[in-house]
Amino acid sequence: MITDPLLKVENVSKRFELRKGTSITAVEDISFDVAKGTICVLLGPSGSGKSTILRMVAGLETQTTGDIYLNRTSIDGPGRNRGMVFQAYTSFDWLSVRRNVEFGMKINGVAQRERSERATHFIELVGLSKFIDAYPSQLSGGMRQRVAIARTLANAPDILLMDEPFGALDAETRWQMQELMIDIAEASGTTMIIVTHDIEEAIFLADKIVFLSSHPGRIKEEIIPDFKSAGRLKNKEDLLALPGYGELERKIMRLMREEGHKS
Repeated sequence: MITDPLLKVENVSKRFELRKGTSITAVEDISFDVAKGTICVLLGPSGSGKSTILRMVAGLETQTTGDIYLNRTSIDGPGRNRGMVFQAYTSFDWLSVRRNVEFGMKINGVAQRERSERATHFIELVGLSKFIDAYPSQLSGGMRQRVAIARTLANAPDILLMDEPFGALDAETRWQMQELMIDIAEASGTTMIIVTHDIEEAIFLADKIVFLSSHPGRIKEEIIPDFKSAGRLKNKEDLLALPGYGELERKIMRLMREEGHKS
């Protein structure tokens, strides 16, 4: 049975007005779908509008033309059904890990007992049970990003939006966080859209890659990695050893180079 996608982006363009009556088009005529329970990665050269698209899905920007639907309902502003994780760490320094994860639920009126249970569950899911009563200043960068992910998931969004979430991390922590996101997707069935400029990260995380052209951003190609037909890979080294991985990486590098020459 064919079901409607969770998210539909239809013929979306975004134009920013500048001084003296001029304007600049960030993205143009963008259309793509995201199925429930999948990970969609937005990839493309710098300036292709990846973050602009994500912010429009989040309701933080309004498209100039076109429509965006989540669960068949038009997006016209921020909402609880979308959770956003930024590259910058967003934990409250004066609250413990537990209280940070409970914060959004408390604002939304979730009862104390349920808040505690959900916070404990998601803190365990991101591997921070030993640090549940620690404060952000006592945690590494990767751990602080785990807190942000747990806090966002605890609010039960329909879709998780992540803008370069691991860009500030060292290489080892970065691939550990990538593997964590696969574990979370498998355990929770969370639908995700992730913005990245890292080709290897995109291939590892994505069920589908939406590759954007150079400015103004248009969809150049949608890529579904064939070698994931049997399911997602949980270990980064397994991906690198797969037949077909190197070919796909080279293809995307060629696309990046083509678009880079146009900018």
